[in-house]
Amino acid sequence: MALNIAFWLLAATGVAAALSVVLLRNVFRAALTLVLCFVSVAGIYITLSADFLAIVQILIYVGGISVLVILAVMLTRDVTQGSPSNKLKVPALLVAALFAGVLIFSLTQTPWAVSAEPPLEPTTSALAGKLLGQGGFILAVEIAATLLLAAILGAIVLVREK
Repeated sequence: MALNIAFWLLAATGVAAALSVVLLRNVFRAALTLVLCFVSVAGIYITLSADFLAIVQILIYVGGISVLVILAVMLTRDVTQGSPSNKLKVPALLVAALFAGVLIFSLTQTPWAVSAEPPLEPTTSALAGKLLGQGGFILAVEIAATLLLAAILGAIVLVREK
């Protein structure tokens, strides 16, 4: 019962955050609500006993992609103004409504198989064994993080005014 309540709270938070990303005019605040959306998706993974996916969501999306997006937003000049209005709002609304209709139709017409049993043991121990155990991949993860940091610093140097 508690997992159902947590799932629906996280789902509502994720949908509200996703709508905020699209509707906010301040690009920096939209990027921050994108982080909230990513965290709520990770929470949904935890309620569904998908520990590995939750960890990957936090590491990749919240830790990496969000930082890059916020850094790119902070390097732009008119953050508070946002994107100007254009003539494609009505066609975009029609395409979004059509996509939502197809999505709702496919979700309601698909016979979803639901497992009654949660996993017997957590999946995070297998992840820790692969990363930190004998012949683990932690060095590759650290090298990727260093390359990402070098790319961020290179971008800052390139766009910095003289």
